[in-house]
Amino acid sequence: SRLPPEVNRVLYVRNLPFKISSEEMYDIFGKYGAIRQIRLGKTCSLWVANETRGTAFVVYEDIYDAKNAVDHLSGFNVCGRYLVVLYYQASRVHKSMDVNAKQQELSQLKARYGVE
Repeated sequence: SRLPPEVNRVLYVRNLPFKISSEEMYDIFGKYGAIRQIRLGKTCSLWVANETRGTAFVVYEDIYDAKNAVDHLSGFNVCGRYLVVLYYQASRVHKSMDVNAKQQELSQLKARYGVE
C-alpha cells in the first residue's frame, strides 16, 4: 500500500514536558520501531539547565515505524501534556500556524480524551 506524500521518517514533536529526557523519549517512541536519532530542542538559559523547549525531532530507521508512531502517539498524554506529533516538513515548521487552527486542534484533542 502506498503512503501519503507527507509521510517520512522524521517526526516533529511539540508540547513535550520541558523536563523530559532523551531516555524517556526513547522509551515512548522506541515502542514503535528502531530509532536512528532523537534531538530535543534545548533552551539557552543560564538559569535552568537541561530544559527542552517542549519540542523534539525523532528520526526512525523505517518509514512505516514513523507512520505507526504518528498514528499512536498524536494526543498521547505525557505528564499532563498531550503530544502533537507531525511529519517534519522543512517549509512548514518555521511558519507559525494559524491561531484558529491551533485552537481547533486543541479542542479536538480535548474532546477526544475527555478533558475540559
